[in-house]
Order: sequence, then structure tokens, then C-alpha cells
Amino acid sequence: MALFQIGNEKITIQIDSMGAELKSLKRVDTGTEYMWEGNPVFWKRTSPVLFPLVGGLKNGEYLHDGRRYPMGQHGFARDRQFQLKSQTNREIWFALESNEESLQEYPYEFLLELGYELQENMVIVKWKVTNPASGELHFSIGGHPAFRCPILEDTKQTDYRIRFDTKEKVTSGIIQNGLMSDEKEVYPLENGYLQITEHLFDRDALVIEEDQSKEVALVKPDGRVYLTVRFDAPLFGIWSPPGKNAPFICIEPWYGRCDDIDYTGTWEERKWGQRLAPGESLEASYQIIV
Repeated sequence: MALFQIGNEKITIQIDSMGAELKSLKRVDTGTEYMWEGNPVFWKRTSPVLFPLVGGLKNGEYLHDGRRYPMGQHGFARDRQFQLKSQTNREIWFALESNEESLQEYPYEFLLELGYELQENMVIVKWKVTNPASGELHFSIGGHPAFRCPILEDTKQTDYRIRFDTKEKVTSGIIQNGLMSDEKEVYPLENGYLQITEHLFDRDALVIEEDQSKEVALVKPDGRVYLTVRFDAPLFGIWSPPGKNAPFICIEPWYGRCDDIDYTGTWEERKWGQRLAPGESLEASYQIIV
């Protein structure tokens, strides 16, 4: 475990080599910290990478080549030590490769590279997944950054709003016991804004699929946006621990999600799953603007 820092004239960030996890994002001019602190009373993580699984599996296991493999929620990369690959003042890269241990629970060879690039007041979080093997690679990948909300003293989370780049509504899937049900919930928006309420996350994360939005922002009580997440991912989650009054909100771009509640297929057939032919790579990213 080691902590790395890069910065420019506008922002500084810190990344832990454990999970290559973003731990801090600060404005230079104000000293404001935007990342959740990782207090285990609420949630011990700050911005884990979700790989090779996003969400959970039916019965906590998946079927591959006639064999069932157990795997915990969100995969294992967040709990593995990444190696520093390169570092400059403005960009840093880490890498995680398959090994004998990973092949026991996930029988695929892979190279996962995770980078952070600074541009003005923006962090670009980059993923590159490469298949070094002779067969196909099947996986999911996603982000899970947690941002302070409330961010101002003497305010509460329900004073804040979430702004989408769509105006009228977003439709969310409903999670039951960690799996996706057939239910949907429609959240009407007021010119793109959704008020945060005490019970917004009572039914777990909002899971918004089918490219409904590509930009999500957190909005202060006075109506000013203080943090924006932009992405190309086809689905995303918005989450805060239900019933805990936790002082953060996660905005999570995903290339994958949990199993359906009635899922009976294989690992390769999972909805929103990604696949790479031998030698191919997937490159994806999302942006955090403060």
C-alpha cells in the first residue's frame, strides 16, 4: 500500500496503490475536499474500480464451462495491490495482471490498467482492459466514486439536488436483495433536477440503463453545481447507503451490472457483459469536474 499524489494549478488528487483507488480530490484555491473520507461507519471505500464484475451474482456464483465459481459483489480488483506503471505531474497509471490466485476464481487472463489524467479542474479516470490470452475475455467494469454531500457546513443532504442532462424523467431499475427485479421506477425531473430526499435510496441504488443520461451533477442548496461526472457508459448507478444518513453520494458509470433476479445463464451471457477477442483492448473513461 502506497499513496501517490499528482496535481496542477487547479486541483490535486491522491491515489492508493491498493485498488488504484482515488482517495482525495481537492481544489487548490479553496482547499475543498470533494471525495468521501471512507469512514467505515458508513462505507470504508472512496472510489473502487469494479472488475471483473459490477454488482452481484445470482447465488453469489457464476457458471463457466460447466463449472460454478463463487465471486463477491463488484469483483476482486478493488482489493488487489496495483503496480505503478508511470507517473508525471499530470498523469499517473497503475496496472493489475491476472495471476495464479486470480485464475482460481476467474479463469481468464487479463491486463487491467487504470489511469488518472488532470486537465484544468477535471480528473479523467481511464480504464484499459486487454486480453492477452488465446480465447475470449468476458468481464464487466465500472466506477464507484463517492462524493461529499452535503459539502457545506450547516446544510443537510436533503437540501441538495441531482442534475441530469435530460429534462423530463429518468427510469430506474429496482434492486431486490442485490439482484435486478422486473420493477421500474420513474423519477420525474424538474427541468433536469431531482431533489434528494430522505428515502431516495431506500430501495438501494438507482440503476439507470439504456443511455438515458451522460452527465450527472451535484447541486448546492443555492442552485450552484459543485461537481459533475461525465461518461459514455451505457448505464450508471447513483447510490448512498440506505437508512444511514450517510454524508456522500456515489455517481457510478458502469459497463455491466448485477444479475437479474431470475437469471439462469452463463458468465458469458450476462446482460451488459463485455467481451474481447485475443489481443483486443477496451478503453473507456469518465470525467470528474469540480
